[in-house]
Amino acid sequence: MFRFRNDGGTVRLYPTPAVWLDYVSSERGSSMTFSIVARCPQSGQFAVAVSSSSPSVAARCGFARAGVGAVTTQNVTDPRLGPWALDLLEAGASATEARDIIVRNCTFPHYRQMSLIDREGRTAVYSGSKALGLSTDLCGVNIASAGNLLASKGVVEAIVRSFEEAEKSKELGARVIAAMKAGLAAGGEAGPVRSAGLQVVDQETWPLADLRVDWDETPITKLEELWAIWQPQMHDYVTRCLNPEAAPSYGVPGDE
Repeated sequence: MFRFRNDGGTVRLYPTPAVWLDYVSSERGSSMTFSIVARCPQSGQFAVAVSSSSPSVAARCGFARAGVGAVTTQNVTDPRLGPWALDLLEAGASATEARDIIVRNCTFPHYRQMSLIDREGRTAVYSGSKALGLSTDLCGVNIASAGNLLASKGVVEAIVRSFEEAEKSKELGARVIAAMKAGLAAGGEAGPVRSAGLQVVDQETWPLADLRVDWDETPITKLEELWAIWQPQMHDYVTRCLNPEAAPSYGVPGDE
């Protein structure tokens, strides 16, 4: 039997975690999520990563813009808040200012959860009063993390600690995935996660990396596998756009 204690202290028993997840999805109308926004001061890159019990979480919860910042919008998600926050950051607002403007003016702010990082590495977080289950957020150096329906507050603490202690010479995407794995190892969500995504932006208007696992039993592991395939060649694809004559071969038959 799967045992779950809700916010009011009531304990319910479910035959399996999957049955409990069905209850959460149908009764609470939301899904469990934890995430990270981060900046690399050396490269100027921004990254956002998110994992959830719901399908295709990265399609609606994570946003990043080169030279501007990164944002997550989650809990009872309003995807409109991501581009809105990035527009405010691009116009010169700090992460805190952008957050405050959105919280004052968006619909149903008490249902929303956000994290933001701006071009200076300043961070801001917000968890509305109706954030589900054990919800928490934390800001660190060039990083912010937030989650709802978590197994423990140690999840976001592990994410921030992993990122801050990571070797700075590693690619930002690798450090962010490692931080998400640390959050999962610390307990992750109160139920199983099923999707995950990573976006990294650099100097161009398109993402340097935009990887998604829309439904899988181990989405963060699968995301790491996708990163291992993409990372060695991602900068080559930028070169192929900007200067095809300097680009390496495409590695396909007929283009040796």
